[in-house]
Amino acid sequence: MSSNQVIRWILKPAIFLASLGPAAWLVWALGGMFGYWEPPSGLSPNPLSDITNETGVWTLRFLCLTLFVTPLRRLTGWNAVIRFRRMTGLFAFFYGSLHFLIYSIADRLLSLIDFPDGVLSSDTARRWAAAIGEDIYKRPFITVGFTALMLMLPLALTSTAGMIRRLGGKRWQALHRLVYASAIAGVVHYWWLVKADISRPRNYAVIVGVLLLFRVVWARRRARKPSPVHAPAITPSS
Repeated sequence: MSSNQVIRWILKPAIFLASLGPAAWLVWALGGMFGYWEPPSGLSPNPLSDITNETGVWTLRFLCLTLFVTPLRRLTGWNAVIRFRRMTGLFAFFYGSLHFLIYSIADRLLSLIDFPDGVLSSDTARRWAAAIGEDIYKRPFITVGFTALMLMLPLALTSTAGMIRRLGGKRWQALHRLVYASAIAGVVHYWWLVKADISRPRNYAVIVGVLLLFRVVWARRRARKPSPVHAPAITPSS
């Protein structure tokens, strides 16, 4: 079996399934909250907050993994690792979307009103949208968190090979540098969210800072490296 086949048929499916692990935990925790089965251990008296926080943390973890791919490739010479970057980036967007969805439904929608006959009225929908918009506008940690998610949206939409061809390599690479801003915004969101113990957001700030610093140092080293001097071509005299 060739290395390409190992990556395609073994490594990528294994990483994909492992990346779904937090989502499986989320389903387990939600089912336990509603009494369908025994909830996972370690949940606090406010399990909904635990679930919201965990999806946010996993968003940051996948952003860090996405940023780690390029340093790993450059330091080890394992160029095939680049084939995992799109997957980790899409999972970052997936968990970021879940994080926002749980907040917007569980924290904002369900706190507005009980739905008559299980129907969401247009008035409730308007108040729901207004409540979310007010949070984004007035609460800085939600503003920066929503910004982080919106920065990931164009990256997810342009992650296909077809979009790379349409945009062209240089424009696609320039657009996907938004992941740097998204990771920074995600760390700031986490830092501002935490009231007391900032050790976890500080750890992620260090990780993101190191991964971005690596890119700066690598770019400067390449800029200082002299370009190869080519000998003039020798043409036969007439």
